[in-house]
Amino acid sequence: MRMRLSSGRKKIRIGDLLVEAGAITADELDEAIAYQKENGGKLGTVLVSQGFISQELLITVLTTQMGIDFIELKACKLDEDILKLVPENLVNKYKALPIGYDENNPNVLRVAMVDPMDLNAIDDIGIATNSQVEPLLAMEDDMNETIGKYFGNAQAMEAAELYRKERESDMLSDAEEEALNEDIENSPIVLLVNQIIEGGVRQRASDIHIEPLESSVRVRYRIDGALKQVMSYDYSLLSAISARIKIVGGMNIAEKRKPQDGRITIMVDRREYDVRVSILPTVYGEKTVMRLTSKDGLTKPKSALGFGPKELKVFDGILSNPHGIILVTGPTGSGKSTTLYTSLSELNTEDVNIITVEDPVEANIDGINQVQVNVKAELTFAAALRSILRQDPDIIMIGEIRDGETAQIAVQAAITGHLVVSTLHTNSAASTVTRIIDMGIEPYVAGDALVGVIAQRLVRRLCGSCKAARLAEEDEKIILGVEGDDDVVVYEPVGCPLCGDTGYSGRIGVYEMMPVSKELQAVIAKGATADVIEKQALAEGMLTLKMGAAKHVLNGITSLHEMKKITYETGDEY
Repeated sequence: MRMRLSSGRKKIRIGDLLVEAGAITADELDEAIAYQKENGGKLGTVLVSQGFISQELLITVLTTQMGIDFIELKACKLDEDILKLVPENLVNKYKALPIGYDENNPNVLRVAMVDPMDLNAIDDIGIATNSQVEPLLAMEDDMNETIGKYFGNAQAMEAAELYRKERESDMLSDAEEEALNEDIENSPIVLLVNQIIEGGVRQRASDIHIEPLESSVRVRYRIDGALKQVMSYDYSLLSAISARIKIVGGMNIAEKRKPQDGRITIMVDRREYDVRVSILPTVYGEKTVMRLTSKDGLTKPKSALGFGPKELKVFDGILSNPHGIILVTGPTGSGKSTTLYTSLSELNTEDVNIITVEDPVEANIDGINQVQVNVKAELTFAAALRSILRQDPDIIMIGEIRDGETAQIAVQAAITGHLVVSTLHTNSAASTVTRIIDMGIEPYVAGDALVGVIAQRLVRRLCGSCKAARLAEEDEKIILGVEGDDDVVVYEPVGCPLCGDTGYSGRIGVYEMMPVSKELQAVIAKGATADVIEKQALAEGMLTLKMGAAKHVLNGITSLHEMKKITYETGDEY
């Protein structure tokens, strides 16, 4: 018999329940409560984020002790009619969502709650729905994401409609309108812009596109590398949305004919996000693109990058060089910055002086001196590098080698005993060497300075809940480099509520690592072509991007379709 919390009118606190079960100590509870008072959030979430208890153990203890079920909201497809049963103000106030009626008892409404012990919430929802409430435990992050998914668009549309009506009734001038938007933090347009950004964060978007079309404004999110339309507004909202973004991004509101760049810092679900804004005038008006970066999202542990054991060994070997140049290469959005920041975090110890020159600084790391390029103040990559060399550095990180002058200084620094880490936009590890030589570096100097090159791409991970297995066809086995007549299993994307019906969830890195050995150094010094350099690296055991992607396909991590994207890009022949 399942326990109904509404029948036993005694409020049990989750913290006490966890202490009683021996899952946490009383001191840990006090510490978590103190943190909660200062920063907000539900106690369970605070205990997990502070490392006092794992999410799995929290769920197990609470469901066992309270005699209720746990529900993973993002894996559920919720019925819009059921969601309408509970007023939106109660959904947001209590962080509770109706899931559906009990199959055996149509008077019992099953409700997912972050705090299933909240008797006030159970009473209020029971009165609003005229039903008996059966609470289910849900995690706070999961709940916020689901509320944003199902109610975010509605809230944004409501704000947009409210703004349109306000404008129609008042017919404000542009100047009055901008002043109004600036002054009133809860004005419809402010809520709308916040909703767009928060929606992007909760749906794991890396970029948000706000695009003027002929008669409407389209909002798209880039999720796992692919753009997806999420909203469309009336064209009359464009100028107000642009003005609001310019205000918070520190840009000039009056300037509508020139491209502008800005920066916004926003807190979503108690995490700080850095938003880089770019505004570009188009024929239909100003298009805005916002790049979202979590302050702690770029500094990942090595294990989270997707290295295999062999790649990890090579990566550690390259990083252990006391001096020389390490280059990370790949197109925009291939995860180069994440690899660079991970490398710096690995090297960041008390006994070394690390200085970076970036455009812009993407994430702040404690203990590292970061310099932002400022062309207006004549602080270019080359100018900053010259000054940095007088700052007694051990390790220098250059955001990107863009020209011959920067390459020259970087090589000089590497030869004179510094470790230099930087990025380039090239297709493969071998072509990176020839690119450096094309920038005016002598081949023998390049061979001497380079200690390792990492070419990388990102492929989408298949959703673990819905991917479907099938046998690979003969031509696909050739692509995967599999010989023999044995059957080979590959997986295809399907789509389910957990992955937003895309079949994919998250991304993983594919790497081509080329440590520069003495033999490879000799080949580079002779001015060899990229093909000859690659042949030597392969002979020394290097895996190409194609081989790395094939390994992920064979392990069921990604699909053949994702692998083909990489191989076409790098010019590999099948």
